[in-house]
Amino acid sequence: MKSRYLLLLIFLLLSYINFSQTGGVPKSYIAYETIDAIHIDGKADEKSWNEAVFSDEFVDIEGYKKPKFQTRMKMLYDDTYLYFYAKMEEPHIWGTLKQRDTVIFYNNDFEIFIDPDGDTHNYLEFEVNALNTVWDLFISKPYREPGHIVDSWDIQGLKSAVFIKGSLNNPTDEDAFWSVEVAIPWDVLTEANTHTGIPKNEFWRINFSRVNWDHEIQDNTYSRKKDKEGNYLPEYNWVWSPQHVINMHEPEKWGYVYFSEKAVGEVDEFVIPEEEHIKWWLYNLYRKQKNYFQKNGKWAPNLKALSTSLPSLNGFHFNPTYEQHLSGWNISVKSPYSDDILLIKEDGKFVKL
Repeated sequence: MKSRYLLLLIFLLLSYINFSQTGGVPKSYIAYETIDAIHIDGKADEKSWNEAVFSDEFVDIEGYKKPKFQTRMKMLYDDTYLYFYAKMEEPHIWGTLKQRDTVIFYNNDFEIFIDPDGDTHNYLEFEVNALNTVWDLFISKPYREPGHIVDSWDIQGLKSAVFIKGSLNNPTDEDAFWSVEVAIPWDVLTEANTHTGIPKNEFWRINFSRVNWDHEIQDNTYSRKKDKEGNYLPEYNWVWSPQHVINMHEPEKWGYVYFSEKAVGEVDEFVIPEEEHIKWWLYNLYRKQKNYFQKNGKWAPNLKALSTSLPSLNGFHFNPTYEQHLSGWNISVKSPYSDDILLIKEDGKFVKL
């Protein structure tokens, strides 16, 4: 009897590993509805924020190292806005960039990435530094695919504020932390979703990044630190849900944020749906296809050429369909949890039919 249970455990473990080849299961967070008005001042001292729980501490983007300084975030929403709050420990708070839509991550910054419909296309990126200088852009496809980056796109109705516990651009003292509070209107966010309503009892794919640089001080002024050859030292990338690669632009690895219909202070539950595991496996195939094309100058003739095993999950076995066409390929499977067909295309776009 024990051996049967052991074999079952091994089977489930292998099935789990088969579907989580991105390096691990993404993080999840439950965002609740506010219970009072939110004033965007960077402090998050309203009752709603006090009731909201902090996320897990951010980790290194590859998921292996613990950052030097703690970073955590919270989320809330109401009928008009989706709210974000992040608190970042930092003994030296500095910033130099003051022009909107400049490359903000050349300063220490906080970044938000949002893919409402989870197809990895048509997502938004928001960055802000300690001066509350903002860079917002709309990205039609991840950088791994030819697409458009709409740098002139602005979040209409955006509210943001920074609070500093310490002093800004003062190298003579030691600071405690800086915090960011952001409100993004639903009217903007739902433009990239499958519907225009507030996604209550639904989840979106979201992730957060904190870029932090080693610094040097010359003439009482902060700047990014350089090596002996005059090159900037590489930045640190600290994230909420690990990417397991130094690249934020792999949206299929972002975390899951579930929007509970309950008010903050109440308790709800969220478990990443089993169907998402199938999606992870499809993206593993997508990456194998990209590698095959890079090596051979053409797409794989069949799935066997990708050296992949057929997926199984919780006792379900799948028979994926591979179709080649003039502009690329599709790989699809029928979901055992619904009547939907789950499909991934050659450009990485995920489609549910």
